[in-house]
Amino acid sequence: MACSRSSMAPIPYSDEKLLRILKTVRRIAVVGASTNWNKPGFFVPKYLQLKGYTIIPVNPAIAGKKWLGVEAVASLSDIEEPVDMVEVFRNSEAALGIVEEVLQMKTLPKVVWMQLQVRNDEAKAKAEAAGIEVVMHRCPKIEYGRLSGELGWYGVDSRVVTSHPKGPPIPRPVKKPARPPAEEI
Repeated sequence: MACSRSSMAPIPYSDEKLLRILKTVRRIAVVGASTNWNKPGFFVPKYLQLKGYTIIPVNPAIAGKKWLGVEAVASLSDIEEPVDMVEVFRNSEAALGIVEEVLQMKTLPKVVWMQLQVRNDEAKAKAEAAGIEVVMHRCPKIEYGRLSGELGWYGVDSRVVTSHPKGPPIPRPVKKPARPPAEEI
C-alpha cells in the first residue's frame, strides 16, 4: 500500500541497521536522479558521491548524458555491474514498479532505500521476500550526517532531524544600536 504524504508516520529503524547499511554499500543506483541542483535527486547523490560512494544515475530523460561525471542510464536493466543499493527518488506509487524492476536485475542489490516521503508496504514485502533489506521514508544524506557526527559540527546534535518546528518562534527583544557620539558622525 502506498501512503499519502499526510499519513506518513515515522518508521523506526535502529541506528545500528542504518549504520551497517551505510558502511557496507559502495555502489548505489539512484532511480529518479535529477539534473536540477535544487532537488534532493541531485544534491543527495552528489553528497554521497563526495563521501566515496559510486553513484549510477537512473533516469530516461538524461540517459546517455554525463551526470556529475557519470553516464546516466534509462533503467535499472541498463546497469551492467552489480549495485549494492537502489535509492528511490520517485513517489510512493512508483515504488512498487521500481521494486519489480529491481527483482529483474541480474544480481540483486542488498538494499532498496526509499527517500523521505516514499513508503510502499507492498513494494517492501516483495523486496524482503527476495532477501533485500528495505528502508523507507529516510534520507541517506541525513542519516550519514547524523550517524557520522557530521551534523554535530553544525550544532545539530539532538539526534532527531526534522523539518517540523517544536513550537512557534519565540519573539526576541530588538536591541537598538547605541547612537555614536556627535563628534563621530
